[in-house]
Amino acid sequence: MIGMAILQPLVALMAWTMVMWLWMYVTRIPAMSRAKIDPDQMTRDPDASLDRSLPPEVQWKAHNYNHLHEAPTVFYAVGLVLAIIGQGDGTNALLAWIYVGLRVIHSLVQATANKVMVRFVLFALSSLVLIALILHAAMAVFEFV
Repeated sequence: MIGMAILQPLVALMAWTMVMWLWMYVTRIPAMSRAKIDPDQMTRDPDASLDRSLPPEVQWKAHNYNHLHEAPTVFYAVGLVLAIIGQGDGTNALLAWIYVGLRVIHSLVQATANKVMVRFVLFALSSLVLIALILHAAMAVFEFV
């Protein structure tokens, strides 16, 4: 079907998000157990925080999992728009794969070394790719092409 190639990187990023979900819990649950954290008590204490209670390298995975629910939601929307209007092949599919690659690298950096400037550059580059996809969708939808 025309315009459907862009769905592959969308599904790939969804799958990567679940990899980060698994990594988060495989890391976080044992750390919570070692720290003897009572999850129910955490919900009753407004000052309680896993960021204060767990080592930073454990929380980095959780923070990245949350980040994968922020800007990527726009990526999913623009990818679906491009697929629906038949513009999800060629350059747009390539841009979508580049976006996914940058987000995966961003995840790996954040979840391991967590170098903020490296993360920032990766985030900025992925945002520029996302802007290009949005512009392509806008040009097609508003008939500027």
